[in-house]
Amino acid sequence: MRIIAGAHRGLALAAVGKGDAGAHLRPTADRVRESLFNALVGGRYGDPIEEARVLDLFAGTGALGLEALSRGASHVTFVDDGRVAGKLIRENVAKLRAEACTTHLRCDATRLPATDTPASLVFLDPPYGKGLGAQALASAIAGGWIAPGALIVWEESAPQPAPEGFIPLDTRRYGDTHVTLLERDS
Repeated sequence: MRIIAGAHRGLALAAVGKGDAGAHLRPTADRVRESLFNALVGGRYGDPIEEARVLDLFAGTGALGLEALSRGASHVTFVDDGRVAGKLIRENVAKLRAEACTTHLRCDATRLPATDTPASLVFLDPPYGKGLGAQALASAIAGGWIAPGALIVWEESAPQPAPEGFIPLDTRRYGDTHVTLLERDS
């Protein structure tokens, strides 16, 4: 895995190794990440990355949030309570020397604490088929984590219906991965 574009283009990220089967650690493949980010910056959604505050739920390795940071996001909050994921996030943040513009919350993404700095871009990559994505979005809304008009990028094994309070924008398929794009109601 590597950073695809931006200030840290080509930087190799920490190897997942054996991963963490219990935590369903499943990093987004480089080619899926590249296609996804090309779609985001293609103009249809304005410029959702430049100066964005990003929330990376079920962050795993942190690759999605770090890609956004490399492309101009101002801050990324990673949320993952997995032991292996925590180690990988710390390692990858150190590789980018991005400690000053990142935060790692070691908590369950379905039980977020409150914040007063909402995100304008949210990556949501829960374990497939467990229904945790909708729970995490509800928790993020309740905790003030998602700004009105924020763009949500939701990775799952199937297209996801828009929960109440969200507008469906698009669905894309990359092999076995389906990406549902949503916007939070204003």
